[in-house]
Amino acid sequence: MVVAVDPPCSAEGDACGIVVAGRARGMAWVLADRTVHGRSPQGWAGVVARAAAEFGAVRVVAEANQGGEMVEAVLKTAGVRCPVKRVHARLGKQARAEPVAALYEQGRVRHSAGLEALEEALMGLGLEDGGGSPDRADALVWAVTDLLVDGAGMGPRVRVL
Repeated sequence: MVVAVDPPCSAEGDACGIVVAGRARGMAWVLADRTVHGRSPQGWAGVVARAAAEFGAVRVVAEANQGGEMVEAVLKTAGVRCPVKRVHARLGKQARAEPVAALYEQGRVRHSAGLEALEEALMGLGLEDGGGSPDRADALVWAVTDLLVDGAGMGPRVRVL
């Protein structure tokens, strides 16, 4: 179980994407979208901390391009008790989403009910103009990438040399 967060650059700017997802039987299960608008760093970090506690997250995955270590410090100050994994966007949003889109095509990502705003944001990733602010979609991409693409927490593996 992870909570992924795509923090905004300012309280007046874009939303803070916050998505909760878990892994079971080789699939990612998107359980909640806690995205918030117009919150201070302490405000959105508090939402992340509550989501992590509520869902029993083993880690928070946080995009740190705009804040680096400060993002982790704000999350810890707000009460996040699990480890924070900082990730950095090196590719554009659409390129980062491609491996996750392939997992959707394979039927390996499922959504709980009530995630219509998140689903709309995901559809906007394929549009030329981006379909508006993709913050919640970006958070979902970080969560699914952590759970299924990067192999985090997949358990021990044997590799033949």
